[in-house]
Amino acid sequence: MGFGLLGLLCSATSTAAPSPIQHDFDDDAVLVTLPASGPASDGATSSPEAMAVEVKRLISEARLSGDPRFLGYAERLFKQQAGTELTDALLVLRATLAQSLHQFDAARQDIQTVLDRSQAPTQRVQALVTLANIEIVQGHYGRAQTLCDQLTTEYPGLIAASCHAQVAARTGAAKAAYDTLITATRSLGRATDQQRLWAEGTLGDIAAQLGKRSAIVHWYRVLNQGPDDLYTRAQLADWFLQADEPDQALALTEGYEAIDTLAVIRAIAMRRVDHPDASALASQLRERFDEALWRGSMLHQRDLASFELDIEQRPTAALQHAMANWASQREPLDTRLALRAAIAAQDSTALGQLREWLKQQNQSDERYPEDS
Repeated sequence: MGFGLLGLLCSATSTAAPSPIQHDFDDDAVLVTLPASGPASDGATSSPEAMAVEVKRLISEARLSGDPRFLGYAERLFKQQAGTELTDALLVLRATLAQSLHQFDAARQDIQTVLDRSQAPTQRVQALVTLANIEIVQGHYGRAQTLCDQLTTEYPGLIAASCHAQVAARTGAAKAAYDTLITATRSLGRATDQQRLWAEGTLGDIAAQLGKRSAIVHWYRVLNQGPDDLYTRAQLADWFLQADEPDQALALTEGYEAIDTLAVIRAIAMRRVDHPDASALASQLRERFDEALWRGSMLHQRDLASFELDIEQRPTAALQHAMANWASQREPLDTRLALRAAIAAQDSTALGQLREWLKQQNQSDERYPEDS
């Protein structure tokens, strides 16, 4: 059974904001440098199978480079197929693309179509993993639990175990989830390397939730196999930042200034160590975010909120963006940022909303502010 797509589903795509618009330039100036590996063809692909290969490549490029233009290229390929019935494989890929673009309802619709009509094990598992990931990201843990149960029935193993562990960790049973998944990684000898890396990433997230430094070990195991796993790199850099180890965060983010999430972490770390380039990076980020807001991009809300809170020190603006992000994405780092912004802005209404949701989910996290 092929699981090449699973690597695209385990995390949201980190994106880089486009450079600001330039109005004054010479006649022979280079206005923009396109990515080295854009779409294979501007026309329609030769077959559904060929299109699936190309879309998968583009989504992977977006995930590894942080460049959202690759998502746009993939979106264009699907638009070229408007009016034609897509295969199950293409529907799963379109759902993955929609998830990366934060179009969660559209992603659910495609996945449900696949689950309703397909009996092919590969497509069903891909669909279940995609949908479970969406529900976990959005904090719909009851729905996610049902999907994890289906995964256990249809494809038992580390992917299903990781799914269950994520849900349990965010609904009051983090320690038990961590211990159970550790046991699973040792007992399931036939798991693939990719499935083990997924489990290591999940263990890192849960360990961080528990305040355990073993999170570092799990995340480095992932990064040693995939240095350009931007989600894991950001999680680890954020951990070091919160642990008051800014030099470690700087080391992890060096060379990744084009990626918004990593650039913001780097800018915060630079400020903490009084780095001579701190002001320059902060200025570049402000230009990027101003441009993203002008374009109406919704892919940068969490990064912008963090920038407003920790660099610009404007908690009211930070809270506005953090809550807009939290309305659709409720990963622990989304929730922590919203809590920090609400506390800094002294907004009791937002803080009450966040606290009530955490109480309903029975969710705790050592990274959350103590007075949350």
